[in-house]
Amino acid sequence: MSNIYPVIMAGGIGTRFWPRSREKSPKQLLEIIGKGTLIQNTAKRFNNFVPKGNILVVTNRNQKALAAKQLEEVLIKEDQIIAEPVGRNTAVCIGLAALHIRRRDPNGVMIVLPADHLIENTVEYERVIRLAVEIAQDSDNLITVGIKPQYPETGYGYIQMFNEEGEHNPFFSRGVFKVKTFAEKPTLHVAEKFLASGDFLWNSGQFVWRADLILRKLEEFLPDLYAELMKIDEAIDTPQYNTTLEKVYGIIRGISIDYGVMEKAKDVYVIPGDFGWSDIGSWDEVFKMSGKDEQGNSITGSVIQKDTKNCYIYSQNKVIATIGVEDMIVVDTGDALLICKRGRSQDVKDIADYLKRKQMNEYL
Repeated sequence: MSNIYPVIMAGGIGTRFWPRSREKSPKQLLEIIGKGTLIQNTAKRFNNFVPKGNILVVTNRNQKALAAKQLEEVLIKEDQIIAEPVGRNTAVCIGLAALHIRRRDPNGVMIVLPADHLIENTVEYERVIRLAVEIAQDSDNLITVGIKPQYPETGYGYIQMFNEEGEHNPFFSRGVFKVKTFAEKPTLHVAEKFLASGDFLWNSGQFVWRADLILRKLEEFLPDLYAELMKIDEAIDTPQYNTTLEKVYGIIRGISIDYGVMEKAKDVYVIPGDFGWSDIGSWDEVFKMSGKDEQGNSITGSVIQKDTKNCYIYSQNKVIATIGVEDMIVVDTGDALLICKRGRSQDVKDIADYLKRKQMNEYL
C-alpha cells in the first residue's frame, strides 16, 4: 500500500507518568512494558503494511533528537520526523502532517495514531486498519477506531454508534458503524450506563482519512486555523519553512481534532476493535498490564520486599525496601520519588502541574 501514510503523534509529555516521564524524555520514548520503547513498537506495527519511508512522526522540537535516535533503530530516518516548535494540540498536528503528505501524494491516506498505546493482537489490529483504509480511500468519510469496552472506565472518552443496519450506514455489512455522537470522560454511573447500552465504544484517538479530505474539513470547521496552515503550505520545501512554521505556531490556536472536526462532521464512521488495546494512561494501567509475582507485585530494579502485596515498584538505580505495605505505587528515578496509593495515579498530573507553577523545571 504505497499511498498509505501512518502519522505517529509523539509530542506529548505524559505528565501522569512523572517522575519517569519528563519534557525531554516523555512516556512515548520510554521502555515501560516489554522490550522496545512505546514509539518504536508503534512504528514496528506497520512493518508488513506500508513502506518504512511512508511513516511520519510529529513531535516537538525538544524531543526530536531523542526520537530520531530511537527511530533509527527501527529504520525510520530523521527526515521522516516533523518537528513542531511548540505543542498546539491534535488538530494542528494532524493538519501539518496532512500538508506534507498532500504535497508528496495528492491521494495519500493518513493513519493517525498516538505514539504511546499498547496493542497486543497485532494481526487483528492490522485487519481493522486495512478495513478503515479501504473505506477511506474510496469515500469522503472520516473513519475512527473505537475499542469494545471491557469495564466502565471513567478515564476515556466514548463514541456512541448507530448499532443497527439502515440507510445511514452503507458499510454495516463490513462491521463499520455510523457515529451518533462523541461523549466526554463520564462519571462511573454514566460509564456503567454506556457499557450496559451496548452501543458505546472507548475512543482510541486513532483516525483514518485522506489528507486532502481532512484539510477540507479543517477549512470548513476551523477556517482560521486552516488559513494559518496555508501559510505553512506555501513555505514547504523552501528556505522560509522553519521561519514560517515558527511564526504560525506563535499565533495559531490549539484545539483537538475531536472538538474541532469530529464532533461537527456528519460523515464519521467507527470500526469497533478488540485487539488488546490500552493507552497506558497511568501507573495504575501499567500495573494492570505488567507481570506479577506470587504476592501480586510488579517489581523492576533493586527491591527488597517483606509482607508487600499488590504493589508496583520501580527503582532506577537505588535499593528500595518495603515492609508491610499493600496497593502502592512507588517510582524512584534518582532525583525524584513518587509514592502513590493504587487507584490515585491519575492525580500524578497534579504533581507535575505543581512543579510547573513553582518553576521547578529541573524536575519536569
